[in-house]
Amino acid sequence: MSYAQLLPAHLHSQLFKQVRSSSFLCQNSKTNQNIPRRLVLNVQADRSSATMQKPEMKVPHVLTVAGSDSGGGAGIQADLKACAARQVYCSTVVTAVTAQNTVGVQGVDIMPEDFVAEQLKSVLSDMDVDVVKTGMLPSPGIVRVLCQSLREFPVKALVVDPVMVSTSGDALAGPSVLDGLREELLPLANIVTPNIKEASVLLGGVPVRSVSDMRAAAKLIHDMGPRNVLVKGGDLPNSSDAIDVLFDGEGFHELCASRVNTRNTHGTGCTLASCIAAELAKGSSVLEAVRAAKHFIETALDYSKDIVIGNGAQGPFDHFFALKKVHQSSYRQDKFNPNDLLLYAVTDSGMNRKWGRSISDAVKAAVEGGATIVQLREKHAETREFLDAAKACLKICHSYGVPLLINDRIDIALACNADGVHLGQSDMPAHVARTLLAPGKIIGVSCKTPEQAQQAWIDGAHYIGSGGVYPTTTKEDNITIGIDGLKELCLASKLPVVAIGGIKPSNVRAVMEIGVPNLKGVAVVSALFDRECIKTETENLHTLVSEAVLQKKRA
Repeated sequence: MSYAQLLPAHLHSQLFKQVRSSSFLCQNSKTNQNIPRRLVLNVQADRSSATMQKPEMKVPHVLTVAGSDSGGGAGIQADLKACAARQVYCSTVVTAVTAQNTVGVQGVDIMPEDFVAEQLKSVLSDMDVDVVKTGMLPSPGIVRVLCQSLREFPVKALVVDPVMVSTSGDALAGPSVLDGLREELLPLANIVTPNIKEASVLLGGVPVRSVSDMRAAAKLIHDMGPRNVLVKGGDLPNSSDAIDVLFDGEGFHELCASRVNTRNTHGTGCTLASCIAAELAKGSSVLEAVRAAKHFIETALDYSKDIVIGNGAQGPFDHFFALKKVHQSSYRQDKFNPNDLLLYAVTDSGMNRKWGRSISDAVKAAVEGGATIVQLREKHAETREFLDAAKACLKICHSYGVPLLINDRIDIALACNADGVHLGQSDMPAHVARTLLAPGKIIGVSCKTPEQAQQAWIDGAHYIGSGGVYPTTTKEDNITIGIDGLKELCLASKLPVVAIGGIKPSNVRAVMEIGVPNLKGVAVVSALFDRECIKTETENLHTLVSEAVLQKKRA
């Protein structure tokens, strides 16, 4: 043990500041007489040893292989900005240099194949790349070079954005590239992300004009070899929503977001694929990565909808909105997506005991059936038992890209790193909970009156749970507000609302058709968990709620 280790911490700190300067040892001879030289050496040795033993920090790393956009809205430039916004390191291999702006593409200069190969080797042989994301691959030779490099330097995942046409309609890859994509690259891909036009081209001109067509296209493209296919419906005609279809080889996931009315959509495809790659590099599942990427795009477009850059039909958007949002409610949008409230499953320990199920088994069945958010409400569970169950349920929910909230118990939410909490009127106020939870954690509040809804907004809640709409046995002395009370609260609320209380398949349509846009879904307990087959009941209710939402948007 060194002398430095024997000193109190505050003295060690002061001493280190002094001995760090060599002039101190020469000029302050009086002090040097009281401080043995070996002490100075030991302090320096301790510092050196600590530096040498400091553990390395692995940074998630995406390599983008794509073309350069001189306008900065798409291509390599969009990929760099998207990864930076998602806190992931991004390296680049340039396949082509374009002269383009918001009007269109004026010129394309394709990189020589051997130079693309040299770039790939430079990065992959030196850096610990987690995920490779591809964009513009303008020649069959470059596709072959990329495939050879991926076989020589394997990575955890490959995200293929089959860029063939720019947003403005300019061709960026010829027909000769298609065979290489289909036969060589797609079989290596973890996920491929065509829009409806690109899906049609990959399938030889098969028209893709509806969600049903998107599902069929996703399945056919999956037969080409990729493990997951995301067909993007942003350009789907006659649709008020941006609907994407994800097919994982076994089942479909329809991901719905509000369509943002803006001209600033240049680079959305590149950005979405890069965000997916970034989330995969951080360890997310494919579904979770797609959900996060889609929410990022929706939020970025909404933030950027009125900015003006360039004079063309399609402008770029701002990837770094999170750094600039200073409005009171800006933190509300970090991780929370109001569309997650569509089918809100609330667990009940008594029902689990009645049917002989564990909490985790019940939650797994619900998310498999289509629950879009889960709340653990376990009023009588022991703390240790509840914490262990919460950790297991969080793992299950995140594997499906579903947020998990804890009812009331902020201590449990903090201990298991849940996505947030739901609070009642007698619980800790939302603004106090905000000081305890990490930025971006979700906070919901139960409200029965417009005054409570206003306070929830002021306190920084993300959403309101309103009810009971109908009588229910899951809460004692629960005062019902009825359909009219629900509508009154929704009209008074500045926050998204989820309806709760006695909701079941026979009355869910009446709830969802009250005609207010901020009613985003229904929260249910008995209709899911007090049933023999939770998954089947969830699937049925999910279909009914989804149909009601679509009908409301068409009206």
